[in-house]
Order: sequence, then C-alpha cells, then structure tokens
Amino acid sequence: MVQSSQIREHMKVVGSDGRQIGRVDHVAGDEIELAKFGLWSGLKHHMIPLSWVDSVDEDVHINRTKATARSQWREKH
Repeated sequence: MVQSSQIREHMKVVGSDGRQIGRVDHVAGDEIELAKFGLWSGLKHHMIPLSWVDSVDEDVHINRTKATARSQWREKH
C-alpha cells in the first residue's frame, strides 16, 4: 500500500495510459491536490483520492487513464 508520505510536491501524476494528468501540489487528508497547471484545468485545483494511486517512484502512478481521471476528479472550490 502506498503511503501518503511517499508523495511529494511537484511530482508528476501519471495515468494508467502513461499520460500526465498533473503535478502534486500537496496531500490533503485522503486526497492529492493537483497544482493549477494551465488553461485546460480552468486555473483551478483538482482533487484525486489516494485510493487511485497504484505506485510511487519518481512519479505518482494512478489506476485511471488521463481521460477517466479528468472525468472523475473533484474540483476544489
């Protein structure tokens, strides 16, 4: 099981399809807050659950494709 302490600021978050979803801003409870990345994100933070994380090396690898992650992430208000 992946420990949230393994996840560091600025790490790339990569989908199961090998495509980058974003970068870690920080871990907040049981979610990863993604950094505001660009116009495609609406210049908003998005949250993904730690339960999506499969593994952590130099990147955070999740068990969703980029498209699926984007359709299921939570927008931070």
